Amino acid sequence: MTTTALASTALSTADRLADALADPKTVWPGGRPDGGRAWPQSLAGGASGIALLHIERARTGHGDWDTAHTWLATAVHGEVSAAANANLYFGAPALAFIMHRVAGASSRYLPVLERLDAATLTVTRNRLAAAHHRIDRAERPPMEEFDLIQGLSGLGAYHLSRHPRHEITQDALAYLVRLTEPMPDPSGLPPWWMNVAPTGAPHAEYPGGHGNFGLAHGIGSTLSVLSKALLHGLTLPGMADAVERICAWTDQWRQGDETSPWWPGQITVEQTTDGHVHSGLRPRPSWCYGVGGTARAQQLAGLALGDPARVQAAESAILAALRDPLQLAKLPEIGLCHGMAGLLHAAWRMATETDNPEIAAELPYLASRLITALDRSDHDPELLDGAAGAALALHTIGTGSALAPHWDTFLALA
Repeated sequence: MTTTALASTALSTADRLADALADPKTVWPGGRPDGGRAWPQSLAGGASGIALLHIERARTGHGDWDTAHTWLATAVHGEVSAAANANLYFGAPALAFIMHRVAGASSRYLPVLERLDAATLTVTRNRLAAAHHRIDRAERPPMEEFDLIQGLSGLGAYHLSRHPRHEITQDALAYLVRLTEPMPDPSGLPPWWMNVAPTGAPHAEYPGGHGNFGLAHGIGSTLSVLSKALLHGLTLPGMADAVERICAWTDQWRQGDETSPWWPGQITVEQTTDGHVHSGLRPRPSWCYGVGGTARAQQLAGLALGDPARVQAAESAILAALRDPLQLAKLPEIGLCHGMAGLLHAAWRMATETDNPEIAAELPYLASRLITALDRSDHDPELLDGAAGAALALHTIGTGSALAPHWDTFLALA
């Protein structure tokens, strides 16, 4: 498939998906969801996430603002959470994130954005205070403290996109730097090591907790946010050192060879003692834990540090996955988190960043796989694992751009 044909097919598929997601009453025939991940203010599974699709389409001239406004109204309906459960994917910060993307085109949302910003500032300050108290006690971090979905890497990503020179942005970045500083602990484990399983809770199979590399719940998101801050020209004390500390740990556990490197999704204390990760534990090439996310974080780190070898390793890693039928077969799902859309968009973002023709040449095949999977049956409408996210990835391939402020900031890819 030629580049022109790919763009046309991707865009027409995205149009079809978006048309099917135009009316909340059609998407949710039983009425507005009122619980779980489908709560309206949820970015992952609710109206906020579907609103993001329609906002991006309207911003690029491929959708209408009336549809975006309908979904925004659905997303903000009811009481907005600014409590301890609020984060980039839920509540006031999630709504602020999508409002930031529409406010530049419609001044009607500026007062709402200002209120959401104020709530998000309060949420972030409270989370920062708790995190610093935890570090002062020399305790291990809980997953929800620093990860992208629930924690301060996600909130930091929002503030960096919304107002990079704001005091709260500096404070969030300063915390992420402090997160990487050595703890008074003889174990030799990194300071971001968690005494819980990848579920976020203690588990008998993880008696010593785990170290997490992923973008969704691990140090990958912190690496991405700090690297993006450096690329923005922010120079907080210790920021480059923090990026280098994370890179040193990921380098220690990088597997494969120069042509096909990969990183684990997580490791256990037993593996650190053995100094070995079995090749069978290679994660599938998803965004959340696999090379779709970890390679992009490494590419950003290499660019931020002026380290061309790291950039090359990152691009070799994603290129190897894109060229390996066995790796692609591990992604039958369509979504951004666990499926083909996440790998496709991460690869597009990496190819675009450094104008890499080899990565770009592999995109048509993966896009075709995704389109075929979408044509086979109906799918959940949600952003993170469903049709809205796949539509956004294909829309971006079809238009060849993702306007700033970038929609994929919530994935720590931009």
